[in-house]
Formats: sequence, structure tokens, C-alpha cells
Amino acid sequence: MNLIEKNCIHGAAAIAPDAIAALLPQVAGWAIEQNHLVRSFEFKDYHGTIEFVNALAWMIHAQNHHPELTVRYRHCIVSYTTHSAGNALSENDFICAAKANAIYDQRAGA
Repeated sequence: MNLIEKNCIHGAAAIAPDAIAALLPQVAGWAIEQNHLVRSFEFKDYHGTIEFVNALAWMIHAQNHHPELTVRYRHCIVSYTTHSAGNALSENDFICAAKANAIYDQRAGA
């Protein structure tokens, strides 16, 4: 099943490095930084940034998996890790990354 079709599960376990390596190519633009899955999304202006953050908030709430967000004038940095997995990466992080990419792609095409 494609990551975008999955939903986060409560209490997701940490995944092994080989699973991380297999999932990372499925979330274009994302990188691993200190046990976090991180991407910076770029926008034309502040309004575009805030529109993305608002759309992202709906997905975050629905998945009940909350990232750290750094919101700046023309970009938003999204950083996922799974606290219940000991601040390690879980499949939930990759599911939300795929969904965030879809939101960004949809908004960029609008």
C-alpha cells in the first residue's frame, strides 16, 4: 500500500534503519536529521506559507501525529519524529511526510 493511502496508528513502534532507507525515497524532498524526518517547503509569499500551514493542520489533526513547524515568511520547515517510539522514526512520520508532499503539490499546482 502506498504511504499516502495509509493512516497513522497510535503507539507506532520505531523502525529499523533498513526500513528507513526503503521509505525515504518515497517522500521526495525529505531528509533525516538527528532522528527527525525534515523538509523545508518554499512559497511565493507569507500568505502561501500560511495557507499551506492551515491545510497541513487539518491533515495533522486527522492523523493525530504532530510535527514541529517552523514558519517563516516564505517557507515552512516540517520536522517529524515519533515521541512514543522514544523520539525515533516510525512509519507514521513517513505517512505524514507523504501526505504533506501531496498537500504542497496540490497547492503549488493551484
